[in-house]
Amino acid sequence: MLSVAWKIRRGVETVMALFLLAMVALTFADVIGRRLIGKPIYGSNDITEHMMALVVFAGLPLVTAAGAHLTIDIMDKLVGKPWMAWWRVLSAALVVAVLAVIAWLFMRHGLNASRISEVSQALRVPRAPLYFFMAASCALSALAALAIALTGPMVDPTDTHEEEAL
Repeated sequence: MLSVAWKIRRGVETVMALFLLAMVALTFADVIGRRLIGKPIYGSNDITEHMMALVVFAGLPLVTAAGAHLTIDIMDKLVGKPWMAWWRVLSAALVVAVLAVIAWLFMRHGLNASRISEVSQALRVPRAPLYFFMAASCALSALAALAIALTGPMVDPTDTHEEEAL
């Protein structure tokens, strides 16, 4: 089971890296075209907007699986030690529920966008697939949140972190 999770993680990392690389290449080409040739890439704003959403939502399951979301521990001081385990279970359940609701809302929005043929402004790129990708990402994040609540964060032991080296 764990090897499947690691394969999914590596796949998501690869997809995110490819989206980011494509966005950087597009931005570079657009700037070069705009500054040197005087001809920007038509619709680059639309494409960049879509790619930014793809990068952010491809990264969401990775951040969730690593347990790397921003956390505030103000309630930890108010909750006594005996109740801390329950507090963590409640927090984990809330994260899973919120991510599942967001996934459901993106799915509904994607279905609506498909029904009304919602498109981007300049290139008229259909938006429904983007919303479906965002829904899938949030659903995968909800599953990752559930998994780390049961087993702990998915941390790669081969990763090096500069902040830990200081």
